[in-house]
Amino acid sequence: MIYLDNAATTKMLEGAVDVYAKYACQSFFNPSAGYNKAINIAKDLERVRNIILNKLGAKGNIIFTSGATESNNLAIFGSKRNGKWEYVFSEGEHPSVYNVAKELESQGFIVHFIGLRKDGQIDYEQLESVLNEKTRLISTMHVSNETGAINDLHLIDKIRQKKCPKALLHIDGVQAFCKLEYNITDYNIDLYTISGHKFCGPKGVGALYVKNISSLKNTVFGGGQEGGYRSGTENVPAIMAMGYAIEHYNTKENYSKVESLKEAFLAEIRKEDKIDTIEGDSPYIVGLNLKGVNGETIMRALQDEDILVGIGSACSTKKAGNRVLNSIGYNLNEIKSHIRISFIADLTIDEAKFAGKKIVEIYNRIWENVK
Repeated sequence: MIYLDNAATTKMLEGAVDVYAKYACQSFFNPSAGYNKAINIAKDLERVRNIILNKLGAKGNIIFTSGATESNNLAIFGSKRNGKWEYVFSEGEHPSVYNVAKELESQGFIVHFIGLRKDGQIDYEQLESVLNEKTRLISTMHVSNETGAINDLHLIDKIRQKKCPKALLHIDGVQAFCKLEYNITDYNIDLYTISGHKFCGPKGVGALYVKNISSLKNTVFGGGQEGGYRSGTENVPAIMAMGYAIEHYNTKENYSKVESLKEAFLAEIRKEDKIDTIEGDSPYIVGLNLKGVNGETIMRALQDEDILVGIGSACSTKKAGNRVLNSIGYNLNEIKSHIRISFIADLTIDEAKFAGKKIVEIYNRIWENVK
């Protein structure tokens, strides 16, 4: 199998699976209990918090969650305050941010949606035009899960400092964490979302970085775990496996490998001039526009060859259209002809080339039947 949908999810590292099993079957104690074995589990969780902070290059607070969707909900709803505050999002956000924004709007809050440029980045001029002293929160992606576009966080912070220095900045870092080298303190980020299964950790676990915990209010009530900000017994096996995955994900080496994989793949794709590419700055994600051919048809034909690709965000593929691609100027027919390729470092160059050749081969075969 050649798996090219790593923006949707990744295969767990074998070592992470072993760690998960250990904390599920041997060190299975509840970290909130009072005996020594449980206290040691609580200490293990603190170690993972520090692993995440070190990877982010930051000091602050880490709240463990069930994944990016919960982290994004907590970041946005936890930042909500009564009054005439305004909230700013982009049209390129994942559904777990975009739909929260729409919910805020339905509750009567003023919500601004910023468009995207042709390259997939947020429209910085439009962003500057809507920010003001009433802006409570700016929330946008670090790396687009659809196009691989990397937003300029330095510029976003610069605009914020100019127009609304007291506003909070939330970044959905799901497609950036472990994959890009950066230090979030360089961007004055207040809230940052990560998800374990995007970097070879388990599903069902993530985290929210919070610079100043006083900026957040809890949204889930119960036993007061996670400092009272996320009640419910922590998913210890998944958290520990996520920590293992972070420690064993070689960001610099993997980035270089993925760059080579992407170029080998695109060298084959570029042999067919009817296929256009959508290339952001992240080498991990590339979009293909297969002119005149339905992307889902290509996806299913590739599946028969044991090659798996995506047709957009795995959280919204069953819905018609694609809000992100529409925002960068694609019409409905172009959107229907789109597939998403997302790489991981353990793919081989030969596999990348083979996949590229197969896409061109299948595309031409179908094209001959539909032209």
